[in-house]
Amino acid sequence: MAPSLSQAYRRRWWMAVTAVVENLLFSAVLLGWGSLLIMLKNEGFYSHLCAENGTGNVTAWESGDWLSCVEQEEMLNLGFTIGSFLLSAATLPLGILMDKYGPRPLRLVGSACFAFSCAMIAAAAYDPTVLSALIFIAVSFNGFGGICLTFTSLTLPNMFGNVRSTILSIMIGSYASSAVTFPGVKLIYDAGVSFRVIMWVWTGLACLVFVNCFLNWPTESFPDPEEMSYTKKVKLSSLALDHKVTGDRFYTHVTAVGQRLSQKQRESEHSSELIRSASTAANAQSSPPFRRSVCSPIFLWSLVTMAMTQIRLIFFMGAMNKMLEFLVTHGNPNPTEDLVLLAEEQVGFYSSIFGTLQLLCLVTCPLIGYIMDWRMKECEDEKTQTLEGEKGPPSPPKRDRKIQKLTNAIRAFILTNTLLVIFGIISLIDNLPIQIVSFILHTMVRGFIHSCCGGLYAAVYPSNHFGTLTGLQSMISALFALIQQPLFMLMVGPLKGDPYWINLGLLILSFAGFLLPGYLFYHRRSLNQQKKEREGQTLNQSERNDPKQHSNGQLAHEA
Repeated sequence: MAPSLSQAYRRRWWMAVTAVVENLLFSAVLLGWGSLLIMLKNEGFYSHLCAENGTGNVTAWESGDWLSCVEQEEMLNLGFTIGSFLLSAATLPLGILMDKYGPRPLRLVGSACFAFSCAMIAAAAYDPTVLSALIFIAVSFNGFGGICLTFTSLTLPNMFGNVRSTILSIMIGSYASSAVTFPGVKLIYDAGVSFRVIMWVWTGLACLVFVNCFLNWPTESFPDPEEMSYTKKVKLSSLALDHKVTGDRFYTHVTAVGQRLSQKQRESEHSSELIRSASTAANAQSSPPFRRSVCSPIFLWSLVTMAMTQIRLIFFMGAMNKMLEFLVTHGNPNPTEDLVLLAEEQVGFYSSIFGTLQLLCLVTCPLIGYIMDWRMKECEDEKTQTLEGEKGPPSPPKRDRKIQKLTNAIRAFILTNTLLVIFGIISLIDNLPIQIVSFILHTMVRGFIHSCCGGLYAAVYPSNHFGTLTGLQSMISALFALIQQPLFMLMVGPLKGDPYWINLGLLILSFAGFLLPGYLFYHRRSLNQQKKEREGQTLNQSERNDPKQHSNGQLAHEA
């Protein structure tokens, strides 16, 4: 039986902690592709292509039982491309479905899909020569199930009020840190545990996610804290919460109660709170059309920034092993056996470092959340005082909430794009140890960019458009990220493994990321001008009204 919204609110910390753990173990684990690729090659997935083609670029893999070649890596990288595409592209239908049905059914489906993907990989490992093709289906379900878990967890921060962006960043950080999962699995694999046993155990753990969601997640979405307060002083449990009337039904119920109470001459403080909630719900329902949000310049510029960043990040993850190998062999067409072994050792070592560094997302993502939440509590407190302090003289807030959100978003995007450019510069350096710095920057940018975009959409657009806009942006970014497959084939083919020119082109493309904060700066300036005009009109009206009130007071005194 699904819990009510009030019960879910009481369990919000349990749900948040388990969501972070579940994101770490089950969300975007495909982002640790470098370690999974090594295990798949060790297990012989698509190794038969090397024997069939016999192209001369065949090398014996470390185990000595399977062959490795460029054709095998191209085929497996295609699987990564498909999985990472679904990891992002599925967010559009998920956003639409989540806005309509809530996160619970999607989370149940996602955990089931992830369990199925792990079971399929385990089954394919029994006979990889025949069942290698199942890896495409498995990574598809893995990517879809992972994004279901990620996307639904992004609704939980709505229950945490003014620290919503910080909690959101922690959720995104756990999603980004899930790339550490496959490197961790590889450590268990290197310790001698069977690959098939690992996958079957992972299947069982995914079933526990299903059970946790079934017991603790409510049927309806978590309302935005600006549309409905979870901590209202008025006691509404007798009216709605204990009877599981939540979400839209809650708003309808409160509106009806408010209309009945408004017919009475004397209104208590209890009824005034109900009417205030009803008016807030009415404002939420009268949001601008979705078409206006999609066609807005801010959303279009965000598509440019996110698509460019997605290409940069996905290509690095997919081609990282080959780039590291090139830094060791320097493109030697006939490497010695010792050089081949050295390249394998270095690739395995640095891919493990890259995977371990993904845990930095849990530390760095709250930083960008703090930037997005900078001085937001001041705006909220002042607006609350203005609403509640009706008896005192009205005073405009020192900080406009929307302008402050834009200011925070500008700072966050400038920081993120600067780190992305520095990452691109370091990727051009022909030095293996310094690439650890690029690993750190890659991890930070990957966590930052989603927090920035999510915070921007939450600041500018209605909350009922958030899921669909985020899904549309992710799908378009995923379509552009498909370019990473031909870029990978270009690198291992005509460029003979040299990533320099591709990295240089992507570095130049990275400067397009500064266009979005540039437009946000222009948009903020126009909002400041509008605010000054409104304040000037208010001041002029007050000056015109004061003499009238003074003269009326004198006439009344003389009479």
